[in-house]
Amino acid sequence: MSQSMQVESLNARKTYERIASIYDLLDAPYEIGWKRALRRRMFDGLRGAILDAGCGTGCNFVAYPEGAKASGCDASAAMLEKARARAEKMGLMVELRRSDLTRLDWPDNTFDGIVATFVFACIEDREQAAALSELRRVCKPDGEIRIVDYRLSPRPLIRARQKLMSAWLNGTFAATYTPTTENYFDEAGLEVIEEKFIRSDVLKMIRLRPRKAS
Repeated sequence: MSQSMQVESLNARKTYERIASIYDLLDAPYEIGWKRALRRRMFDGLRGAILDAGCGTGCNFVAYPEGAKASGCDASAAMLEKARARAEKMGLMVELRRSDLTRLDWPDNTFDGIVATFVFACIEDREQAAALSELRRVCKPDGEIRIVDYRLSPRPLIRARQKLMSAWLNGTFAATYTPTTENYFDEAGLEVIEEKFIRSDVLKMIRLRPRKAS
């Protein structure tokens, strides 16, 4: 990884180290308002070994499919500490590791399913391809990767509101409404199975699989 990429990763990590203790409080209006109702849809149909990529404080724990062998990772030690406490409180068995998405700490072909929720919107453009390539590497050849993130609405009023909120989103969560993830699928060796909006036209889920060698 280049020095500039290391700096950008460090900046995002510092943001979440700083807000970890109050992250759930900051995100509570969105979690209660609409996120919680969508989380099971993000994991629906996945089985076997599952990676929650960028698991944060563990908000996805409630959505893990029954019987799945769950793992989670995050670059922030402070966020993982909150996730471990949540897992213990829920009595949930989940392997949690501190691991940057551009350098995942698992062997090739480990997971049947990988889900990244509200994660790639926090990754700098020049790191997108590296993170996607790592997800492909640890995904089994017949596995599936799901990415869920924000998008700018084409509707003028909603789009204007999002632009007003952009400074808050970026300053507080190091995130953006305009992630560049889709530009790097081909470079990362991934092909799209399906893409659809799951909340109006502002939250998109993309289902991917490793591209088979021709």
